[in-house]
Amino acid sequence: MARRLQALSDPTRQRMFSMLSSQSEHCACDLADPLGVGQPTVSHHLKILHEAGLVEREQRGKWAYYSVAPDALRELSAFLDPAALTSGA
Repeated sequence: MARRLQALSDPTRQRMFSMLSSQSEHCACDLADPLGVGQPTVSHHLKILHEAGLVEREQRGKWAYYSVAPDALRELSAFLDPAALTSGA
């Protein structure tokens, strides 16, 4: 969990994770403009999120598509609010 929280400690990665959480997937090529950063920066941050197990990556030809890992949000929520697991919230 520490690795996941460390990955989310960066404001740019927080915004990326939030964007990815709001849709089923995003092409890495579409993240640079909304975030106001260059493509190499996008790739760097996505790599960190992927290595932390927060996002999944699918290569389609030249582009990589990212989505939130299936259990990432649930596990983060459970860690931040353990009572939510027992109360059914």
